[in-house]
Amino acid sequence: MKVLMVLTSHDQLGNTGRKTGFWLEELAAPYYAFKDFGAEIVLASPKGGQPPLDPKSKEPDSQTEDTRRFEADAQAMAQLAATARLDSVNQADFDAVFYPGGHGPLWDLAEDKHSIALIESFLAARKPVALVCHAPGVLRHVKKADGRPLVEGKKVTGFTNSEEAAVELTDVVPFLVEDELKAKGGNFSRGDDWAPYVVSDDLLITGQNPASSAPAAELLLEQLGTSTSP
Repeated sequence: MKVLMVLTSHDQLGNTGRKTGFWLEELAAPYYAFKDFGAEIVLASPKGGQPPLDPKSKEPDSQTEDTRRFEADAQAMAQLAATARLDSVNQADFDAVFYPGGHGPLWDLAEDKHSIALIESFLAARKPVALVCHAPGVLRHVKKADGRPLVEGKKVTGFTNSEEAAVELTDVVPFLVEDELKAKGGNFSRGDDWAPYVVSDDLLITGQNPASSAPAAELLLEQLGTSTSP
């Protein structure tokens, strides 16, 4: 099994002068769900190379067993430092794709033509696509074969307006994930703020927040006709 994980290359948090990027837990938890299952993992980003890490995701309150394991894993850190360029990867080489969040994807991956085409090609090939937290916002320009928005009529979730308000970035982000998914016709549902919540609709899997990243990865493995249990 071969899984592609797509990370942001964007490191500026709007006009705040602060840094953003990908959220460490949302990479680390799925990474080990896939790796411990025996899957081969390829990391990619729009610019390739080392993607920016949201510094807040390294703060003590945001650390987990998986984040500590990742940062102590020389092989994982080397892989992260050398992500493939997104325009060099081909859907045909993979069984599934997973998008970690963080605020960065709202600026680059949401508008990236290679990302949009990649997601469309995975779904056209009947391969699962999973996105967590802010990453479901990356679906904003993804279309179905008939040209309609991909999320139209589909069950979806993502980082909620109340969670964005709680981190005080409602007026900083280029768009709100919840509002955008609803505007594109998505059947948006949610759990409690910060609690794990994942929904799937056919091959599309979306998770609400960082705590949803491991459950989303497990659901992806199930979609591939496998099980995470021994």
